[in-house]
Amino acid sequence: MSGNRPTLEAVAARAGVSRATVSRVVNGGAGVRESLRERVHRAVAELGYVPNQAARTLVTRRTGAVAVVIAEPESRVFADPFFARQLRGISGALAAADTQLVLLYVADREDYPRIGRFLSGGHVDGALMFSLHRDDPLPGMAAAAGLPVVYGGRPGWPGAAGERGLLYVDTDNRAGAELAVRHLLERGRRRIGHIAGPLDQTSAVDRLAGYRAALAEGGGTGGGGTDDGATEGGPVRAGGGGPYDGGRHPELVAEGDFTPAGGERAMAELLARAPDLDAVFAASDLMATGALRTLRAHGRRVPADVAVVGYDDLEPATWTEPPLTTVHQDVEGMGGVMARMLLTNLGGGQGHQEPVVTTPRLVVRESG
Repeated sequence: MSGNRPTLEAVAARAGVSRATVSRVVNGGAGVRESLRERVHRAVAELGYVPNQAARTLVTRRTGAVAVVIAEPESRVFADPFFARQLRGISGALAAADTQLVLLYVADREDYPRIGRFLSGGHVDGALMFSLHRDDPLPGMAAAAGLPVVYGGRPGWPGAAGERGLLYVDTDNRAGAELAVRHLLERGRRRIGHIAGPLDQTSAVDRLAGYRAALAEGGGTGGGGTDDGATEGGPVRAGGGGPYDGGRHPELVAEGDFTPAGGERAMAELLARAPDLDAVFAASDLMATGALRTLRAHGRRVPADVAVVGYDDLEPATWTEPPLTTVHQDVEGMGGVMARMLLTNLGGGQGHQEPVVTTPRLVVRESG
């Protein structure tokens, strides 16, 4: 071969078949006898032939690539172990299917036109999108480009609940929050605060709803309001026989941003408003680590004075002092499920798929 890259013609000559037969085999086409297919594969291996991706795309109408779009800035994506875990699950599933991952993230509103042009430019076969906010234009961009999409997290844009065929992977965030708060109630805590995530994201809304529901059932006191806790079934309303009425203790909810710094600020707000609180449920482990720092700075012992429970069960939960009680969700596994759902969709199996919601579990350590 004189050191040159082997060609389709060279593979055809080695296999003793036509160039068209080789093209059908390497591009996954049908109508080739198994004996000929084996000869072509043997020739490809012997010569070290690598298909030309541009030519392959012309034949198959597929790029062999998937966009992973994270609606967060680069600084957040690479600082938060949640995204690292999810990307690890996604990349493993895509690699197993010989599909490339193209990572896109949103630093600010000016990035949206660039991402829209990329998605509509024929560079990828589909997209995985997560960490979306309520007014995010990304779903509309994917729809305009005609791209199949699987979402990480329950879609929460206006009208999403009524859209047919939406595919997503999520954990049961409301049930996970209820596990956390019921655990605190069982430990005798009654003045329980909540550090919520950004309330334009469904995971934060659902965890706030679970916090409120558990307090309403269990007789503790917590933050109020109704609209922020709306779920697919409507706003959360108090029930049961406890003193919580959905509006009596708004001072016990502070909104964070899923970062340690946001957890620090929110915890300081809660202590200023309710210095007698005896427990905190944070909607993420990173916010819980920030809450622990603020509590330590204010001379509060954990868990003797204030118990703390997080959400995610990522590596930082085991590094804190004390180690963090938290709600486990299989972030890496959910990333893999997202990728496999999209690959199935691209293979024509969309009609056989439904959204996937995984079951969280409580992991009890020393913080509460």
